[in-house]
Formats: sequence, C-alpha cells, structure tokens
Amino acid sequence: MKRFVYSAHARDNCRCCFCVNTATMQRGFNISTLDRNLVVKRVTQDNFGFEVTWSDSHKSSYTWKWLQSAMSRRDGSMKVETEPARRLWNREAIQEHPPEVVFDQVMDSTNLAGIADLTQKIRTHGLCFVVQSPPTPEATQALLERIGPIRNTHYGGFYDFVPDMAKADTAYTNLALDLHTDTTYFTEPAGLQAFHLLSHTATDSNRAGSLGGTSILADGFYVADRLKRDCAEHFKTLSSYKLPWHASGNEDVAIAPDMAYPVIETHNGMVQRIRWNNDDRGEVPIDTDVDKWYDAAQAWNTLLSQPENQYEFLLTPGRILIFDNWRVLHGRKAFTGLRRICGGYINRDDFISRWKLSNQSREDVIAANLQLR
Repeated sequence: MKRFVYSAHARDNCRCCFCVNTATMQRGFNISTLDRNLVVKRVTQDNFGFEVTWSDSHKSSYTWKWLQSAMSRRDGSMKVETEPARRLWNREAIQEHPPEVVFDQVMDSTNLAGIADLTQKIRTHGLCFVVQSPPTPEATQALLERIGPIRNTHYGGFYDFVPDMAKADTAYTNLALDLHTDTTYFTEPAGLQAFHLLSHTATDSNRAGSLGGTSILADGFYVADRLKRDCAEHFKTLSSYKLPWHASGNEDVAIAPDMAYPVIETHNGMVQRIRWNNDDRGEVPIDTDVDKWYDAAQAWNTLLSQPENQYEFLLTPGRILIFDNWRVLHGRKAFTGLRRICGGYINRDDFISRWKLSNQSREDVIAANLQLR
C-alpha cells in the first residue's frame, strides 16, 4: 500500500469528521500541521475499506474505492471525469432526428431520469429540444432553473423580448444573424443558452406568405474537425492566434475578457471551446502574420457557411431549444412580423454540476472533483 500512496498525501486526504466538515464537505485539516515524515503505525481493514493509525496518533479511515482511485491517478491509468462520447454532427446527421426530451419528465422532482437525459444529450450533441413545453415565460424560466441559476449579464437575467432594439445589439432586430457564439467578450462565455419562441404574428404590412426567421445551428466541434482534416495549418492558426473581443454597444458598457483568446480553444488535444462572433471581434494583432490569420478565418467561415454543415428549422411555441454555447454556433434568417422570444444563459460550471449529479452518484462526483486536473 505504501508503495502507491505517499503517506503525507494520504494523511492530508483523510475524510474523517475531524478532517472534513461532513455538512459542507470542506476541509478542516490545517495544512501547516501536516507532518511530512509521517509513518503508518497500524492498519486494520474490512470489506468497506481500511483504517490507518499514524505516527501522530491520528486515525484515518479510507474506502477501497479511494485507494483504487489514488493508485490509478498515480500511474495515469484512470480518467477521473467520465465524459460522454461526443457525437459530431452536420445537417445529414441531425436533421431528421434531433435530440429531444419531454418537458414534464425534466420537471419531475421525484425522478432524475428526465434531467439526466436532458443534460446528457446536451453533453453528447451540444443541443437538445424540450418538447411539449407550456408556451409561457414562467414555464421556460422554471425549466432553466431546473438545470441551474440563470446567469445575469448587462442584458439582464431571464430575457423575454420583441425586436425593439431595447439593447444595442442586432439580436434585438429582425435582421439576419450570421452564425456565432454568444458572449465572446466575457472571460468565461455563457455555458448554455436557451430560446423559446412564444409567438410570431404578422403585422398589417405582412399578412401573407412566410414570416421567415428560420434558425440555423452548426456544430463548431464538427467544423473544427473538418478544418483540421482539410488544412491542419489553418486549424493551428485559429487555435493559437489570440484575438481581442468586446461588447461596446451600450453607453454604460465596455466589456472585454481578461486577455485575448483564440477562435478555437483546445485542452489536451481536444477542442474545448469555440469563440466566434465576427461582429464582436477586435483587431487582429498587427505584430502577427495577419494574412495567415485571414486565410484561416476565411476557410473557417466558408466551412460554417456550407449548407451541409448547417441545421435549419423554425422555432415554435412549446419547443424549447437549449444548446452548448461553447460548441454550437447559432444564427437566423431575417424575418417580418412580431416575434416574442424568451430564454436565458446558464453558467458552464452550474450545467456541468447538474449533469454530473444527475448522471452519476454524488460520492463518485465528489471523488472526481477532488482529483480533477
């Protein structure tokens, strides 16, 4: 046992009621009192785990599951957080059978199956529709709060609006919007975004024909993968050249992230986040090879614009769209008439917490969080 678990590390991670507050799950053990030369004086064991008496007379209890986890982390054979397999998609892959769940199942407070299904599908596909939803802002807000707290920004919290330019943003017009991710100008962009069309009515000037407003989604991870396969150099450029982003449309707002960020962010070789809104992009740094960046950005935008990479549909009352703003880009075609839409943002951390706790045991989640890298 001592070959695999460093004694001071094991003592530091004692989970007894003296070392961990069982109500808050926070440490009560002062790191400055840790004896780095501790030795094991006695070990007793049972089917559940084992108890260690240390040379400082403290008794620590551990489960076999904790020991296995610690040993696996040491030799690199264990991945702490079990991620669902990403299912990258284009139009053909998702058009006929987009992921969806039923509103009442998600809202069932006696059963986690519905919320587990919703969060798992968002993790897997980057989006999910909640169908058979009451076409009201109250029901929509309750659904979002079932996942986590609604994030407040300079636009407010839960939004319920018509295109009246109440905010200085083209989203509050009836103009077409190119594919983009929201809040690129935040240090941490919004994790989830939701749209629920409550109504779309014609005005006196438009009583016949389609009102327009088709929604468009694209899987940013799929497009990034395509770009990497088509031209690895363009992918490298967009994942390494860091750009400024900003929100400057309102008189009392001038937001920028803590530093410049690339369009494609990666972690351990995997695409982690897409940050793309050409309207909110700052200047390409003049001290870089700007032509190289423009070549890569145009190739990226060309891929995004290809119809086979876009999923088009009409938002309808009772069918709420929730998507991963770190992955899925959204846009729309121009429309006429009066549209009322509600929705909101949810922080990434709150969403991931809900996904973990509805799909895994709390014990496993806490153990994984303590060792997360």
